[in-house]
Amino acid sequence: MSEQSDGPRQTRKVRGIYLLPNLFTIASMFAGFYAIIAGLQGRYENAVIAIFISLICDGLDGRVARWTNSQSDLGAQLDSLADMVSFGVAPAILMYSWSLSILGKPGWLVAFIYMVCTALRLARFNSQDQGDEKRYFCGLNTPSAAALVAATIWTFSVNNISGVTVAIPMAVLMFLLGLLKVSSIKYRSFKDFDLRSRVSLVFILVAILVLVLVALDPPQMLFLIIFVYVISGPLSVIWRAIKHKKGKT
Repeated sequence: MSEQSDGPRQTRKVRGIYLLPNLFTIASMFAGFYAIIAGLQGRYENAVIAIFISLICDGLDGRVARWTNSQSDLGAQLDSLADMVSFGVAPAILMYSWSLSILGKPGWLVAFIYMVCTALRLARFNSQDQGDEKRYFCGLNTPSAAALVAATIWTFSVNNISGVTVAIPMAVLMFLLGLLKVSSIKYRSFKDFDLRSRVSLVFILVAILVLVLVALDPPQMLFLIIFVYVISGPLSVIWRAIKHKKGKT
């Protein structure tokens, strides 16, 4: 009797552990879907916040899966589908509703290019050996691109800048973000960073300072941090090209 009763309890425990990271993934998808609805209704600040909530949930699901040793193929596929909704479809529709719609057909074509580049980026990521992307991403990752779109809209909105007045720059931004996602430019992934490892006191102080600055002015500080990360890839390519040229002379 004891062995028979222990078996089902163990099975239920395993299923419960596997359910936990997938709940974060579904929460990320829900936030992305809400961002689409809010954007279509003109509630842009709510849509932006929903995308950032989706980013937090997306970051937690993978870490929870690793900490609980509950990774699965189903979870990986579900995560990609959630990323497509939250970081592909939602930012494209949000930017189109806020700004690009004034451009007519070119506006929605640019939004579509951003979205399809997200799909290509995710498909390439899933087909590659994940060990190759332990420390670096090949191309801009989709959450960072979505975060920049959201932070840009948020920053402009709080400064009373209408999306209609910056439609052309926003179209250029969306197009460039799409290209960066499917490029071969290396971006630091920070996957090798372990929260349980020892860090210096200086690192902790810097982290606290960043949190304080973000708390003081969330839209503009988030925009600045994400923008610096996005341009770090192209800048590193330019820096390596300059060093290589100097090495030849």
